Order: sequence, then structure tokens, then C-alpha cells
Amino acid sequence: MTTRLPRWILGLAVIGLLILVPFLYQLPTKGQPHNPASHIPVKGVHVDHHDIVKGTFKTGQDVTRACLACHKTAAADMMKTSHWTWESKAFKVPWREGTVTIGKANQINNFCIGAQGNENKCMACHAGYGWEAGRVKQQANPENVDCLACHAEPSSYGKGLWGNPAASVDLLAAARSVRATTRENCGKCHFDGGGGNGVKHGDMDDSLYFPNRKLDVHMGGKHHMQCSDCHVARKHQILGRIIADNYTVEAAEQVSCEQCHQGQIHKDERIATHLKSVACQTCHVPAIAVEEPTKVSWDWSQAGQKGREDDHYSYLKIKGEFTYDSNFAPTYLWFNGNNEYRYLLGDKISREGPTYINKPAGSITDAKAKIFPFKLHVAKQPFDKVNRHLLQPVTSGKDGYWTNFDWDQAFKLAEPITKLAYSGQYGFTETRMYWASTHMVQSADAALKCDACHSATGKPGRLDWKALGYAGDPVQWGGRKLP
Repeated sequence: MTTRLPRWILGLAVIGLLILVPFLYQLPTKGQPHNPASHIPVKGVHVDHHDIVKGTFKTGQDVTRACLACHKTAAADMMKTSHWTWESKAFKVPWREGTVTIGKANQINNFCIGAQGNENKCMACHAGYGWEAGRVKQQANPENVDCLACHAEPSSYGKGLWGNPAASVDLLAAARSVRATTRENCGKCHFDGGGGNGVKHGDMDDSLYFPNRKLDVHMGGKHHMQCSDCHVARKHQILGRIIADNYTVEAAEQVSCEQCHQGQIHKDERIATHLKSVACQTCHVPAIAVEEPTKVSWDWSQAGQKGREDDHYSYLKIKGEFTYDSNFAPTYLWFNGNNEYRYLLGDKISREGPTYINKPAGSITDAKAKIFPFKLHVAKQPFDKVNRHLLQPVTSGKDGYWTNFDWDQAFKLAEPITKLAYSGQYGFTETRMYWASTHMVQSADAALKCDACHSATGKPGRLDWKALGYAGDPVQWGGRKLP
């Protein structure tokens, strides 16, 4: 004789299983093999366009019209992205009334300073034809979307003035060469940011076109990863926003190591405990500008000198004096993914110390912040002595600074374009700007070891513990203790 369990007990057991099974799937995957390669996106096979593209193309817009015959929504999708608008969404900042936007369309940096009024040269990188018509007209026309800038074989395509194709380009050959984007496509602009190879970022330069594993474990490893493997694109919206050109960035828009590195990443529990307060990049990007040098200072006040010989790495008459460095340790700050401050056109400069173009947000008491590596760029750039704000000159084109080497004229030309008042009195002031270091990633065997930051002998490591808010080295002081 079998004993039957009461139905209410069976019912509770079923309910318990329904609750327990999903919970078990969410438990930490301790012991699960760490296989980040399984998360690399699977992409469709690109269709060769050599036999598809027909016709004679006289302008870039002719090519775009041909593209849109099949890719009907591509231009409309592209026009919704910051690659096209050059601006963030409108948001509020504590030091301004109303809403503001940030981007290359309306703000400045401490490299080439600003794009407004300089579109004839700046558009050699930025996607879009027809900038001679002005920004409003240019950005309203879908046919001005430059498909070739991102999809043509780089050796077959180049841009000239106002974002238009260079006169020497065979547009039919370029259109027939289109393909899914590669590092070569992205690198044409991003590796040359700031006016030259490796100038701006420090963790991106032309050494990443064909890197070996020692330079970058992702791009040079066996998977030969492309930019789009991490910077995933959907309808031309590409993951990954730099804080230098933003104030806040939503986490859903960012690239993260956790896209692929999931489960039990570190077998050593001592390393795993660091993940609460130390970003992956801090250990795995131990140096920047590993092979090619990057610009670390730029002094515009020295530009325009007569009789001085130009040298790419120390002085150019049109830009002033520079210093470069290579294979050096980043600067470390607490960082929660956003900026505490981003200089907006018209903000007053600092009366004590340098003016910061951006300040990464985060502190030792911020639960969302982690210690993160940055490249720091220091500059001397022009400001208005009366209005006490940074000035943006017109540098290129007719009567620009690069033509006449007349700062006063360059600021007067910019005034009606930027709507920034110019008193007629200018000087130069120090500015600082931070760029997050996320490329040139090293494998575990080449990442930082414990003694790079911690020392039993008291010898200083690469982290300034007190500047980060600790009483001293946590190994010696026993954890997070404010002074």
C-alpha cells in the first residue's frame, strides 16, 4: 500500500521549484569556466559589392543616393547618432540655468580647441558631406551622410575640404569596395584624433591597425577582434561614449569588460576582491602610448614664431610647442562613469590654479566609483582677459590664424560664429583634460602585480593613496580609511 502525499504538500513543492530554479540560475557562477570568446558577437557575412554597385558618381551625394536605394533607413538612423549631430542630449548642470548640450558642435577641448568656424579642415575626419553650406543645412540633408567614410576600403577613399571626397578619389571604386567596418575604418579618424597619430587618446594610435598580442590582447590575440566586437552597433547607434565630450553617460550606452568577461574571472580571491573598487583597466592597461608617443602638453602661446624650425614632436608654427611621452603609467582617479564637471563655452576660468576642461566624477565614498586609469593632457590656451572665459579661434580658412598668425583677428572672426563675447584683450592660461584609458589591454601575465601598487617596505607605488582618499597604502593601513 502506497502513501500519497497531500495535494497541498505537492503544490508547495511545485511552487518552491518554480521559485528556486530561476534563483539558481542567478547564483554566482563559481567554478564555471571563464570563456569570454563565447560572447563575441556573431556577425553576418558581408556581401561583396563589386558587381552590385553600378553607375557614374560625380559627388559623394551620388554615392549616398545609390546606397539608400537598398539601405533605405541607413541615413535616417545615422542622423540620430552623435557621430552625426556632434551633440549630446540636452541635460541640466548645477552651474548653469536651463539645459545644455555637449559635443564637438558647440564646445571646446584643449587640443585643437574647437571645430566651430573650422569645418573646412575638421571635416576631414567627421562623417558628412557639404559643410560649406553651413551646419543647419548640412545636417538636415540625408544625402550628406558619408557612407564611404566608415565602409569604404581606406586605401581607396579620402576626404578633402568641407568633408567632401578628395578630388583624386575614384568614387565608383570606393563605393564598390564597401564592407563591414574594420579597425582601419575606425582608426582613420579615432587614431588621428587631435590632429595626428596618437595625439589625443594615448591608448589609440596606428600601432593598433595590426597589433600583436603583447600590444593588445583583444585586437592582437587569436580572435583578432575588431572595434565593433566591443563597440556594438544597432541601427548605427554605437556603444561607447567618451566622457571628454559628455557630462553624463548612461551605463546602457557604454562599453564594459563585463560584456564578455562573466562568471569566475579570477581564481585568486585576493584579486577578485579588488573588483569592488578597482576597474579592470587599472591592472590590465598598465601603460599607455606603448609603442607610439602621445601628446601630453600643448602650448598655444608659442605659436606663430618666425624663423623657428618645425618639428612634429616639439614645435609647429601653426600650433605652438608640444611635449610627447610613450610607454608611461596613466594617472589614477576615482571614476563612476560620468563627469563631475565639463567646461562649457562661456564658463569662467579658474582664478586659482588650472582650468579643468573635464573632471571625472567619483570619490572613495562613492559606491559606484572605481579607481580608473586616465591620460592627463595639459595645455596653455587662449582666454579673454576681461570676460575671463576661454576663447575659441578660427584657425583654418580665409583670414584664420593659420593664414595670418593674428590671434586678435582669429578671435574676432569666431565671435559671430560661437556667439562668445570677445573684449579685444586675450592671454593664455593652463587647462587640463582627462581621457579614459581603455585600449592596449594586457593579458593576465602582463597585467600589474601586487607590488606595483602595494609595498611591504613602504616604497611608493604607482598609486597616490592619500590623493585617492586613503590614510595610506591599504595593505599597511587596513582598508579604506579616510585621513
